[in-house]
Amino acid sequence: MFNRIAVRYDFLNHFLSLGIDKIWRRKAISEFTETMPVTLLDLATGTGDLGFDALKRSNIKVVGIDISANMLELADKKIKIAGLEHRFSVELGDSENLTFADNSFDGVMAAFGVRNFENLEKGLSEMYRVLKPGSKAVILEFSQPTLFPFRQIYLIYFKYILPFLGSKVSRDREAYSYLHRSVVNFPDGKLFVSLLETAGFTHTKHTPLSLGICTIYTGLK
Repeated sequence: MFNRIAVRYDFLNHFLSLGIDKIWRRKAISEFTETMPVTLLDLATGTGDLGFDALKRSNIKVVGIDISANMLELADKKIKIAGLEHRFSVELGDSENLTFADNSFDGVMAAFGVRNFENLEKGLSEMYRVLKPGSKAVILEFSQPTLFPFRQIYLIYFKYILPFLGSKVSRDREAYSYLHRSVVNFPDGKLFVSLLETAGFTHTKHTPLSLGICTIYTGLK
């Protein structure tokens, strides 16, 4: 599915969120400002937007992992155009079965990807495993607003308007219908924090953004 929509993915992200997704990513990266990692793993990197934002803040190195070859092809083109091959690399890989050794990275992050994990608990355990002790994981993910009537307006947009607009641009209605289903079924808020703690993370925190449209989750190893 992500291979099919890869060409239009960046445009639709910015268009359907009115550009707010860029602000969300920057806020997520700011969670690393206390001790900016030297080596940072970006899970479900897609076309690499979160990784590029991280590179703006410090002279770090980012490794991006994704299961979509078409997404990674676009990310690699963007990396080469920016001349960042020495700092940002991407590779095909499964976030739930990482090939990296234990304690490999100073930080792990993911934006709008963990809800697509087939086995969420296993994916979080892998994040924990490859982190160095004392390091932080930062996850940016869609969530569901609770404030009336914003929640009702949001759900109508997500269920009906977004799939319609997404299908017109990407010609793939199923992909944007799936987006609604994946968000509704995702254990957001305190439920997700409890999964982080079960995976071993401590000092967990969740910070809703834009009235709860998405949330930043953090935890330490």
